[in-house]
Amino acid sequence: MYIITIDTGTTNTRVCAWQDERLLAEAARPVGVRDTAISGSTETLMKGVSDAVNDARSQANIPVGEKVVYLSAGMITSNVGLCEIPHLLAPAGLNELAKGMVCANLPAITDEPIWFVPGIRNHKSAVTLENAEQMDMMRGEETEAIGVLASLGISGPALIILPGSHSKFVKIDADNRIEGCVTTIGGELLDVITRHTILASSLNLQFAQEIEAPALLQGANQCLQTGLSRTCFSVRVLDMFSDLTLNQKANVLLGAVLQDDLQAVKNSEAFTVTPDTHVVVCGKDTLKFAFATLIDNDPWFTGKITVAPSSRSLSSAGLFAMARRRQII
Repeated sequence: MYIITIDTGTTNTRVCAWQDERLLAEAARPVGVRDTAISGSTETLMKGVSDAVNDARSQANIPVGEKVVYLSAGMITSNVGLCEIPHLLAPAGLNELAKGMVCANLPAITDEPIWFVPGIRNHKSAVTLENAEQMDMMRGEETEAIGVLASLGISGPALIILPGSHSKFVKIDADNRIEGCVTTIGGELLDVITRHTILASSLNLQFAQEIEAPALLQGANQCLQTGLSRTCFSVRVLDMFSDLTLNQKANVLLGAVLQDDLQAVKNSEAFTVTPDTHVVVCGKDTLKFAFATLIDNDPWFTGKITVAPSSRSLSSAGLFAMARRRQII
């Protein structure tokens, strides 16, 4: 059986071609729902997804006329995507997500139907100033979280960390359902601080290339003591008056930003994380190992820490699990 998986985010779309869940080819395009938000039209997004699908099919040498199952997740189901689907209400797990999948026809992409996965939101009450911190939502990360559970054999309760421009902290309950999530813009902050503030000259516009624990932990501890903004300026102080290497200074900043994220997780009302919660850290190596180092050295966290192996597509693993449960594949 041939399968095409489509993962569309805010700025990028990734398409993979599979045969019996064996990766044959992948293609990507720098298009996402931001293009729709800016232009008010889905034309650019539709063409980008179509081009990526055709590219992946061509690389995989899928015969013309061969039946292909199309599975899609991410921001493509948002109000600025290609097939809007309302969020499911947490808690929701594999069963709820599989049941909530929607089949739609998008002939500009393929003549065959495409199955779309809904996102998940934290609660259904009206959002006010007083309860806004409890509210959060995801589109795409729910599929990655299911992929983590399926591929690693994880059982809840657990906290899955998915670092990125918008880092997602996904709480899994005892029934392996997504209890809720907390989102930060830690990745965006790191990028802006590194490239577009006075620290740009101190860091030569570069992020940490490898983890140096003493510097990383110093940044985290100082952030706890004096806050993120002050710790950021300390990087400039270190640049002017210390002999720290560029990578060490970048580690100080990285530690501060990620520690700020961890404080949000500990104190958020969006879900409950206890010190003994099993933590599963995913993502690119630098961010993954940075989070794991901070958690391992934080006395508040006492539970097991699992550093997920590098995976080309947690999203695809989640899509396969849902499609099997829905008996699509």
